[in-house]
Amino acid sequence: MKSETVRRNGSLVMDFEQLRGQIEALAAGNGDPRGREGRAVDDTIEALDEGLLRACEPGAGGVWQTNVWVKQAILLYFARCEAHWIGDRDRDGLVYFDKLPVKKNYKKLGVLCVPPGVARYGSFLGKGTILMPGYVNIGAYVDEGSMIDTWATVGSCAQIGKGVHLSGGVGIGGVLEPPQASPVIIEDGAFVGSRCIVVEGVHVEREAVLGAGVVLTASTPIVDVRAAEAVTSKGRIPARAVVIPGTLPKRFPAGEYGVPCALIIGTRTEATDRKTSLNAALREYEVAV
Repeated sequence: MKSETVRRNGSLVMDFEQLRGQIEALAAGNGDPRGREGRAVDDTIEALDEGLLRACEPGAGGVWQTNVWVKQAILLYFARCEAHWIGDRDRDGLVYFDKLPVKKNYKKLGVLCVPPGVARYGSFLGKGTILMPGYVNIGAYVDEGSMIDTWATVGSCAQIGKGVHLSGGVGIGGVLEPPQASPVIIEDGAFVGSRCIVVEGVHVEREAVLGAGVVLTASTPIVDVRAAEAVTSKGRIPARAVVIPGTLPKRFPAGEYGVPCALIIGTRTEATDRKTSLNAALREYEVAV
């Protein structure tokens, strides 16, 4: 099969079902990703870079679906590329030695990238997004109007919604292997406070607010203390929840100690939404940003 790639009015147009078949064949060992068949890999990564494809996307009923074949294409792209110098070593202040090029289409997308912010080719940043001196890895999708603040990182295939604020030092985990693993999802309007860590496919729903230092892994207990009795869950922060770091007592042979958890202590209010800063959602509960 031949991968058909054309441009109409400056936009990339592809037959994604055909492309999927080619990638799945390569991933199964049928063909050489370094040869002519590997052009399907190049086309897939170009589509990711322009936001025409996503490694994971919302489907019917708001259920997110991981596109396994897209993640397979990213893995094949690493095999297809050789490490090379990026930048002029004699002239530029910043040079890199990597298999993958850096992203370059910021102006076309309407994105501001502040040096030394770096996004790898094959990641997507939507219109109005600001990338401070942070990092966005291949396969990640950052939707319109979001802020990636200083030293925040967005890992491979992570999905960041519209109007999200990732504060300074936030770590959003990435995942490429196994290809079927779900990435981290941060939905529209969420606020992630300084030095938060969100990894292992955790899903933060729309307009949730994480206070500074919250750590969320697949096994982190999430304790909702908004009602008379606590309710514990894992892996998902509900919409509009206000979350802070906490501890739970746990008995060990040497005694009882506190282990980390995330506490849901409140809900964003309409009054908070009308304020100019999402920091207000945390200050209402006297929580550090």
